Amino acid sequence: MREIPLIQIVDDEPQNLMVLEAMLISQGYKVTMANNGKEAMEKALTDPPDLVLLDIMMPVMDGYATVQALKENEKTRHIPVVMVTALTQVEDRVKALESGADDFMTKPVDKTEVRARVRSLLKVKAYNDHMKNYQKELETEVARQTEELRRAFNQLKEANLETIIRLSRAAEYKDDDTGAHVLRMSHYAAAIACKMGYEHDMCRRILEAAPMHDVGKIGIPDSILLKPGPLNADEWDVMRRHPFMGKKILEGSDSPIIQLAETIAYTHHEKWDGTGYPKKLKGTDIPQVGRIVALADVFDALTTKRPYKEPFSLEKSFTIIREERDRHFDPEVVDAFFNAEDEILLIKEKYLNKDIGKLHEAMGAVD
Repeated sequence: MREIPLIQIVDDEPQNLMVLEAMLISQGYKVTMANNGKEAMEKALTDPPDLVLLDIMMPVMDGYATVQALKENEKTRHIPVVMVTALTQVEDRVKALESGADDFMTKPVDKTEVRARVRSLLKVKAYNDHMKNYQKELETEVARQTEELRRAFNQLKEANLETIIRLSRAAEYKDDDTGAHVLRMSHYAAAIACKMGYEHDMCRRILEAAPMHDVGKIGIPDSILLKPGPLNADEWDVMRRHPFMGKKILEGSDSPIIQLAETIAYTHHEKWDGTGYPKKLKGTDIPQVGRIVALADVFDALTTKRPYKEPFSLEKSFTIIREERDRHFDPEVVDAFFNAEDEILLIKEKYLNKDIGKLHEAMGAVD
């Protein structure tokens, strides 16, 4: 409400306007006047008053229609309206209240009554204005704090993703290509999962959890990890321990991402035909996420250089994947992989570079 309240007087009798105007100005109020409801409504929308003193019997638009219009408009609905009328019948007053009037006075008006009614309703208006402003300020503050929380959450999420990537690199830090490897294979896995109909949130979880698939290799000696030729039987026995080591590192967490990573770390070397490790699980006994990451991991191993091999061509790699359908790989996962071939090739090209900077941007590709 203004520092000096503005009161609108609406009456088709000039004498009535003059009498009320004199009473209100003497009390220190500002006054605006209208001769009918239509004019009053137009002025109220242009410069909303703090109170309306409204006659009932007027041409063009009577008081009942005017108060109803004022109360139906969002811009004017909170303005108190006093019906000032010579009508004395109870039904007339009831109709005025039902139309939306807040109070009424009988003509000829009494100066003391006008002063009391105006002062009382202006207090109501001031309180309503205060509550509206408070609500707006509260909504603004809630929006601001919500935005701050969203930013803080995103920053924390990005920091967590970077931590995951960097710890995953630590598991195989001797391998120059490991940083790009965990990005590629995790994006491959997410792309396959999306093609299999996984919800967006689950695809995102796979993207975040898959980089930890080989965290157990931190316990494998470099002499085995980096051996340039095939492993012998004893060395393979040691190598096959890394899924169990990964499980032990990750188990016991309350985080859904870490729980998923534990499952992936423990089962991504199992094979569809039951010849994998460490548990020789077969078919659907292998968690599906393990089957997805198994293919993603193997495809990246096939197409990149390793201490024991040069990279295979895409054609040869695709052929091997097809040949291992129903043996190493779940047929459904293989089908999803080839349905996602365009995305797979884009991922391969995008993360070919060993410099993996902007980790949060890279990990945000599923969004």
